[in-house]
Amino acid sequence: MTALIVISAFLLVVVVVFAVFSLLDQRNARARLIRTRLDTVQKAAERQPSEELALLRDEMLSQIPAVDSLLRRSSAITGLQTMLSQAMLDYRAGNFLLVCVLSAATMGAIVAFASGNAMFGWAGVALGALIPYSYVSYRRGKRFQKFEEHFPEAIDTLARAVRAGHAFTTAMEMISNEIAEPIGGEFRKLFEEQKYGLPVRDALLNLTERVPLVDVKFFVTAVMLQRETGGNLAEILDNLSYVIRERFKIQRQVRVYTAQGRLTMLLLMGLPPVIVVTMLTMSPGFIQPLFADPIGHTLIVVGITLQTVGYFVIRRIIQIHV
Repeated sequence: MTALIVISAFLLVVVVVFAVFSLLDQRNARARLIRTRLDTVQKAAERQPSEELALLRDEMLSQIPAVDSLLRRSSAITGLQTMLSQAMLDYRAGNFLLVCVLSAATMGAIVAFASGNAMFGWAGVALGALIPYSYVSYRRGKRFQKFEEHFPEAIDTLARAVRAGHAFTTAMEMISNEIAEPIGGEFRKLFEEQKYGLPVRDALLNLTERVPLVDVKFFVTAVMLQRETGGNLAEILDNLSYVIRERFKIQRQVRVYTAQGRLTMLLLMGLPPVIVVTMLTMSPGFIQPLFADPIGHTLIVVGITLQTVGYFVIRRIIQIHV
C-alpha cells in the first residue's frame, strides 16, 4: 500500500509540473507554430518545379509544446496518433497517454484497496492502462468493419460515374457526397488532397495508410495500374466489386465454421471469474485462502498467465484470413 501511495504521489507531481510548464510555455506556442508554418511555406516556394508539393497538416501529438517535441521522437507514439485518427477519436496522443495513466492509477488504487494486497494493485494498474487502448482498438475495428461492408457500394458508384463520362476525380467527389460515413469522409479527404495539388498516386497511397484494409489496397493498385497502362476503368471496378463481395461470402462461411471455437474461447475465459465470484458469494471461507495465502497468489498469477496464453492460442486457430 505504501508503494502505491508513493507512485500516486509521483504521478500527481509529474502532472502538476507539466501543467505549470504548459501555462508558462503556452504564450510562445502559437508564435512557434506560426513561425514553423511560415518556414514551411518559404521552403515550399524555394523548391524546384520537379519536386512534389505536400499539404500542410496539423499533426501535433500534444498541445503542450515540450511534450509534443518529446513524443515526436518515438515512432510508436506516431502510430498511436494514427490509430486514434482511424478510430475517429478527437484525441491527441499526449492526451490519450495521460488518460491511460489516470486510468491505470485509478484502477490500481481500487483493486489494491478492495483486495488489501499491493500485488493485485499492480495487476489493476496493468488492466487500467489497457482499458483505454482496448476501447480505441474496438472503435477502430468497428469503423473498418463498417467501411468494408459499404466499400463495394462505393466502387459500384464510382464505376457508374466513370461509365457515364465523369472524370475519376469528379467521381470521387460524388462518392464523398452520396455515400455515408466512414467511406464518404475518407473519399472526401482523397478528393481534397488531389484538389489542393497532391498527385493522385500519392493521395491514393495516403488512403491506404488511413484505411489499411486489403480491399482498399486492391482498389488503389487497380486504379494506379489503369492510370499507368490504360484500360476500361469501369470494367475493372466492376470486377473488383464482384471479388470483394465473393470474399465476404467466404468470410461469413468461415465464421459459421469457427463458431464452436469462438464459443469455446468465451466459455474458457469467462468460467474462472464466474466460479470465483460465485464461491466468494456462497462460501467465502472456502476460497479466501486463494487471496490470503502466498501460494494462492502464485496460483492466481499462473492461472491468469495460462488463461492469457490459451486465449491467444485459440484466437490464432479460429482466425482464418481470406
